Amino acid sequence: MMELPKLPIGDVVEIIVDWIEMYFSWLLDAISTGLRVLVSGFEDLLLAIPAPVLIVLISVLVWFVTRHDLKMTILTALGLLLIWDLGLWELSMLTVVLVLIATVIALALSIPIGIAAARSDTLNTILRPFLDFMQTMPSFVYLIPAVIFFGLGSVPGIIATVIFAMPPALRLTTLGIRQVPVELIEVADAFGATPRQKLFKVQLPVALPTIMAGVNQCIMLALSMTVIASMIGAGGLGYQVLVGIQRVDIGMGFEAGLAIVILAIIFDRITQNLVPKYGSK
Repeated sequence: MMELPKLPIGDVVEIIVDWIEMYFSWLLDAISTGLRVLVSGFEDLLLAIPAPVLIVLISVLVWFVTRHDLKMTILTALGLLLIWDLGLWELSMLTVVLVLIATVIALALSIPIGIAAARSDTLNTILRPFLDFMQTMPSFVYLIPAVIFFGLGSVPGIIATVIFAMPPALRLTTLGIRQVPVELIEVADAFGATPRQKLFKVQLPVALPTIMAGVNQCIMLALSMTVIASMIGAGGLGYQVLVGIQRVDIGMGFEAGLAIVILAIIFDRITQNLVPKYGSK
């Protein structure tokens, strides 16, 4: 049986990677250094605050964000106290730092691109297959280019998390703006609003609940990536889970997994309660 010639896809990828490393190594080094400094500085800041004080501050934040939901506030405090009691506080703070930094970068990229895609059918058409590709690609694959360009550690973990968490925020930003009623746009045009005024005074406020749903999904995906990113040295609770798997230590893995679940619930409740608060303005 005649064999078809193999397409040199791998060779082409290697050529592209070598070209990027040759001409953009200075940029990769700058990104790596900046993220490393940001992670260490943010982590030192959180760890400088005594755990009981930080637990109180987070509980107060949940109290205000959830509109004085006493049950959620108490559960938040108890969950954080449990993490502290299990001796996972430092690892949890590193996980929080990695998730927040990755989320901020992902949102800083996805929201402006989503706004541009909402305004341009051409850009939206171009982006759609790329977003489909990013959302269907197994999450482990994102580790490969991150390791190639940034080595091992927290930096490639953040980069892989950013790429993994961007698509839902981008899609929901585009969807939210495109769903703004045409009547509101026509009223803004009738009052002589500029494109910038329409965006910030009409489209974004109306689309904010949908955009915040994308923010919520972005945070959840970033948190779910922590365990996978630990395979390339990202650290935090994900690394503790990985060590538990490698040692077949059920207790260690379960405790770290429980801490991740507690953090996920807190992040989820905070972002969910921000939607009606801002969306109702």
